[in-house]
Amino acid sequence: MLKDLILKNRSYRRFYQDETISEETLTELIDLARLSPSARNAQPLKYIICNKPEVNNTIFKYLSWAGYLPDWHGPEEGERPSAYIIMLNDTSISSNFFSDNGIASQSILLGAVEKGLGGCIIGSVERLQLQRSLDIPSKYKIVQVIALGKPKEEVVIEELDKDHKYWRDMKDVHHVPKRSLQDIVLKL
Repeated sequence: MLKDLILKNRSYRRFYQDETISEETLTELIDLARLSPSARNAQPLKYIICNKPEVNNTIFKYLSWAGYLPDWHGPEEGERPSAYIIMLNDTSISSNFFSDNGIASQSILLGAVEKGLGGCIIGSVERLQLQRSLDIPSKYKIVQVIALGKPKEEVVIEELDKDHKYWRDMKDVHHVPKRSLQDIVLKL
């Protein structure tokens, strides 16, 4: 059921790093993005997939993790993603990707959950440094990075009380407050 996939699709930030993800699986996830709707059907998004530890280490150093957890600087060695998808905008097709990145990311992450994986969309990326480090041609602009792996943490949804910021408890359970359905449906 779709709702079950959505409930399991959390922003996971710690993984079983030694649980590899095959290139075939990553390509299958990209195919879900490819088949998803695209504004004006322009399809300007392109993807770099990586499941090689040495390249993963390069990507990792240009990412920032969990802004609401200021004392946590990202997953430790052994808990880092085993794969990444770097989402790019091909500016030779369009300078504007509109909302395609959100649609494609959701398709990728729901596909990942269906395969027993999890991920995190990372928008806080040192884009120019990563682009130079990986020698990505200039016509491609990094939109975001999706970190993927087998989740090693528990993420729970709870009702939003006063603060929308996610947090971790003493057992390292990640809590994500959500507004109630009544709070977000407006009636005319």
